[in-house]
Amino acid sequence: MRAYLPGVIVLSLLMAEGIMPVARAENLQHTQQLIATNNCSGCDLNKAGLVYADLIGADLSAASLIQANLSHTDLSSANLQGAKLNGATLFGADLSGADLSGANLQGADLRGANLTGANFENAVIEGTNFLGAVGIPAEIATVDNYYRWGMEEAERENFRGAINYYNQALSMEPDFAHAYLARSIARFRLGEHMGALEDAQYADQLYLEQSNERGHLVASQFSDSILTAQELYEKRQRGGRSGGASGNILNVLGGLAGMAFQVLKYMSF
Repeated sequence: MRAYLPGVIVLSLLMAEGIMPVARAENLQHTQQLIATNNCSGCDLNKAGLVYADLIGADLSAASLIQANLSHTDLSSANLQGAKLNGATLFGADLSGADLSGANLQGADLRGANLTGANFENAVIEGTNFLGAVGIPAEIATVDNYYRWGMEEAERENFRGAINYYNQALSMEPDFAHAYLARSIARFRLGEHMGALEDAQYADQLYLEQSNERGHLVASQFSDSILTAQELYEKRQRGGRSGGASGNILNVLGGLAGMAFQVLKYMSF
């Protein structure tokens, strides 16, 4: 059986020894109340350290958990209705069956969390990181959200994570031109130039079919730039010249990729 609230116990010991300031948990009384009763509705738990805590079925409705660390915490079947979880860390947390209706999860980290059967009705999920989360409820596992999360990961320069989201969006909507172009840019950033070219060309084809002139312009320019860069690189290699010159070509194309990404954001949102 897992130890009971080791994160809080360690935190309390550090505070008692003066190693960590009490400000780490802004309201220690409320933290202790939660430990003792599993009930802390409306409590102030901002920045509380609750790593690996056992909070199965806890009542945290309307509690303020802003920037709290709840990594790997068991919150299965917990009541988190209307809770403030802005910027909270819920990495690897178990939220299966939890009620998060009306909760504010803006900027929260839910990477690798178990969300099976969780209720996210009317929850604020802007900027929430769902990378690797399992059981994402249907009401938020939409094509638009997967695409938006991919764009957010790309801005963080987590291009592998971005591609994972784009793939999920495309599995739901195979003719989603924006997702192909976004994946092209991410693949280019990872040095996968052939894959980037294929995606850009296919995005261009879809834009033409969908009469999206702006998308066609961006995708065609990006794919043409990749082709030009490849041709110049191969020409310099055949002539025995490479190094700085080829590096400059890739730098220029990297700038074009950045511009294409910004235009894509404008077109998408």
